[in-house]
Amino acid sequence: MKHADHAARPSMGLLNLDEGDKRYRLTRYAPSEALSSLVKHFWIVSWDLTGHDPYSQHVVPNPCVNLVVERGNTFFFGPSRQKFSYLVRGKGSVFGVKFKPGGFYPFIRNSVSTLYENPLDISGVLDVDAPQLEDRLLGDGSDADKVSYMDQLICKHLPPPDDQAILVSQIVLYIEQHRDMLRVDDLSTSWKMHTRKLQRLFNQYVGISPKMVIKLYRLQNAAELMEQGVDCDLVKLSQDLGYHDQSHFIKDFKSIIGSTPENYVHSRR
Repeated sequence: MKHADHAARPSMGLLNLDEGDKRYRLTRYAPSEALSSLVKHFWIVSWDLTGHDPYSQHVVPNPCVNLVVERGNTFFFGPSRQKFSYLVRGKGSVFGVKFKPGGFYPFIRNSVSTLYENPLDISGVLDVDAPQLEDRLLGDGSDADKVSYMDQLICKHLPPPDDQAILVSQIVLYIEQHRDMLRVDDLSTSWKMHTRKLQRLFNQYVGISPKMVIKLYRLQNAAELMEQGVDCDLVKLSQDLGYHDQSHFIKDFKSIIGSTPENYVHSRR
């Protein structure tokens, strides 16, 4: 079983990873070749905080659909638009499948934006009920066995190829790799695609707008730099990220990360 390649640590998702590593174990596994165009990776989180205080792990939005297998809460979750927190306590585990941006649409052929704050039951997609999947993936057994089972289950319901899904995934990857991207118009020019078409594609395949995706990557990048102590001159950092209005940067940062830039820097010290 191949581990997913995240040598540089994940760029979207968990905040304050160094603290989180002390409380739980997070492992990612690459999908089979058959799923590689649609699935980013499988992930497993396990913990044992018996006798210890609970830990609140902050999670920031990312442009991916996740299948989350958790006792009593197994659903497909669409991209969120603000930070949320997960309380890690006691002993337990969660199994997940992270689809590539645009990669989940072919399974439902319905706008992914409908999943916003409206989790989707798994039975209509994978023809298995939640308790059955929870028993299979959250009980005893090796990671390899669980990943193999889920990989094969998804393969059984693999949709026909969708060139648009691949295109959207490539566009989002481009945004991730070009974090100096500031506007949807810039993206439209780079991909020689009308802005309205981009917006329709993202609404249908990703579930959030291209403007939102650009903002997510820019602000997550800012949070990462603050965590690393690379640049704590917040005025300069905001300007480097394309913000000419400091108050606009503060507002956007707080909406995604959950605190002001200044408070975030202080919390990392």
